[in-house]
Amino acid sequence: MTPDTARPFVDLLPAVADALAAGRPVVALESTIITHGMPYPDNSVMAANVERIIAEEGAVPATIAVVGGRIKVGLSDGERESLATASGAMKLSRADLGFAVAQGRTGGTTVAATMICARMAGIRVFATGGIGGVHKGAEESFDISADLDELARTPVVVVSAGAKAILDIEKTLEVLETRGVPVVALAADIMPAFWSRQSPYRAPLRLERPEDIAALFETRRKLGLDGGMLVANPVPEEDEIPAGEMARYIAAAHRAAAEQKIAGKAVTPFLLGKILELTDGRSLKTNIALVENNARIAARIAKAL
Repeated sequence: MTPDTARPFVDLLPAVADALAAGRPVVALESTIITHGMPYPDNSVMAANVERIIAEEGAVPATIAVVGGRIKVGLSDGERESLATASGAMKLSRADLGFAVAQGRTGGTTVAATMICARMAGIRVFATGGIGGVHKGAEESFDISADLDELARTPVVVVSAGAKAILDIEKTLEVLETRGVPVVALAADIMPAFWSRQSPYRAPLRLERPEDIAALFETRRKLGLDGGMLVANPVPEEDEIPAGEMARYIAAAHRAAAEQKIAGKAVTPFLLGKILELTDGRSLKTNIALVENNARIAARIAKAL
């Protein structure tokens, strides 16, 4: 769906529509973190808090989801709560976004699907937790997230804490480089690793301020360079779980997934749930902190744009 042909399928929350019409800053938010990423009621509380943070920073939040076949750009409080408690919600990426709309289904949008819907609405900045990427063992499984191709084709700034640390970060960076996606660490030389401030890998690019990121995005647009940008924003130091400690939990979660033969879209939710169990809930607290931190930075980038 292009922005023009998609309009009959899209419902803009009035506050989002008003902000876009007036040229005020808007920040898109994904919804798989609500439907598949966190248990209830933590998912509902987190989603409301992230929207509040964006509003406090002077931007308008637009949580994106598909509800009964309608692409919702911005959710009411009631819609957000219903999504947080929904059972059987689909996990939607580019491949099945159209299916959910055509079949009247409900689902949470991944990074890829959220970028698509943000572009339809004219939103240029999107805050998430961590992007999908190349899964460990992808040389045999070919399990590579559609998020990476979407970053290469859809002009949206994606603010994250890097790729999810359950992934092969080195290969994820290689694919992003091949696809021509700028990966910019905010005020850091080393790539963050979701729950941890540092991975073993250097960041391809570094910028110091949200205004610098906005300027890069605009320069790329003026140069006619297609696609989006990935901003890697380290989790606050007081909230991180050190990378060495997380490595043990991640390895144990991968072993459990292999033993139970978890595959496809079920892998990431399974691993996140297993890590939540292994860390006695610490991973969830860090996840919430990094999402909130990304929302603040995304709002400042949107204001600068």
